[in-house]
Amino acid sequence: MSAFNVAKFGGTSVANFEAMSRCAEIIENNPETRLVVSSACSGVTNILVSLANGVKNDNERLELIEKLRAIHVAILSQLNDATSIEPRINALIEKVATLSEVACIDVTAKLTDHLVACGERMSTHIFAQLMRERGIDAVRFDIRQVLRTDSTYGKAEPNLEQTRTLAEQNLIPLCKKHVVITQGFIGADIDGETTTLGRGGSDYSAALIAEAVEASGLEIWTDVPGIYTTDPRIAPNARPIPEISFSEASEMANFGAKILHPSTLLPALRHQIPVFVGSSKAPQEGGTWVRQTVESAPLFRALALRNNQTMVTLRNPKMFQAYGFLADVFTILAKHKISVDLITTSEVSVSLTLDQTDTSGKAPELPLDVKKELEELCIVEVKQDLSLIALIGNKMSEKKGSAKAVFGTLEEFNLRMICYGASPHNLCFLLDSDVAKEAVKRLHIDLFE
Repeated sequence: MSAFNVAKFGGTSVANFEAMSRCAEIIENNPETRLVVSSACSGVTNILVSLANGVKNDNERLELIEKLRAIHVAILSQLNDATSIEPRINALIEKVATLSEVACIDVTAKLTDHLVACGERMSTHIFAQLMRERGIDAVRFDIRQVLRTDSTYGKAEPNLEQTRTLAEQNLIPLCKKHVVITQGFIGADIDGETTTLGRGGSDYSAALIAEAVEASGLEIWTDVPGIYTTDPRIAPNARPIPEISFSEASEMANFGAKILHPSTLLPALRHQIPVFVGSSKAPQEGGTWVRQTVESAPLFRALALRNNQTMVTLRNPKMFQAYGFLADVFTILAKHKISVDLITTSEVSVSLTLDQTDTSGKAPELPLDVKKELEELCIVEVKQDLSLIALIGNKMSEKKGSAKAVFGTLEEFNLRMICYGASPHNLCFLLDSDVAKEAVKRLHIDLFE
């Protein structure tokens, strides 16, 4: 295991000169941090995604490019000497302008990856220069030389073995001599073409890099001081959790807690790399450690809320004492690459929720052709405007009275689906979106306050 940490800074942490300076101070105060993974500056990826979708109005497109330029020029203007990196930033902005014109003619996933990757490429040029001006021996490194993926543009899968080999050759020796600043979110396929890991993939790529260099720790610096018992915007008395297990944190990420990307913990878990989550705005407030084992494993640990859920109910009286129906259903879904999240069954019906497979934030749709195919087997009902609440904890199904404590609080709410017992770490239920926040608030009061 390498005797250094990997630190990842999100978009709000590198949003402007002041934010980047706070990040630099964190690195100065943590000499064991030798590898830094940075997101694009806040707001940049959204601009690039808009351009990648093809903005055909010339004025609108130029306005977005000028916004992009203004974000970076504002930081460059506060550096003591930007002459070495300003031409590189300008070249990348020109690249964005050229690609955005191509996107007006033909939008492709490959072009989109090339375009949106420019955000991280620009932020790391600036961040490395800012670090050098503070007396830190920092070098910028292009992570595409190490993070090898397949060619699934927009949601590339990493090649762990190749990434590890390339990290040993190109990255670890550099970290022994310098503080290395590199990009999150992006990689390259075997042909050297730029790929991305999907929106929110900076955390995931940081964890993959930490695994590849066998780091002793991974720090995720964001805009909140750690993982909370629930979203403080919903429950004002939500409190930070000092320590949480990988299993609990994985459940929270999977069920909607936005503090960590759902895939982030997999590489850390594989190599048992402890993960720290803290706020770059207030590092003195501490944060949350995510570890393999923790001293305390309470019955109820946290609440997560995931909006924009779609429930599909399949009814067929012929299911009664029959076999093969579920196999037929999942064969159809698998053929169309539709992923299922939760599922409950009765003698004559099945209810399931569709997994959120894209990054739009919208509720997933059941494609019309899939619906028609399912209707050859059964009656199909689709319900949207639903939210999923997940209560995260430990051995809840083994503790008498735990369900009563939860459902007593929820007796005034109409629960559309309940999933309990499949995992010792969660109890999930589906309800109408317009009452979901109130349900979370009441559960937090009764179970955590």
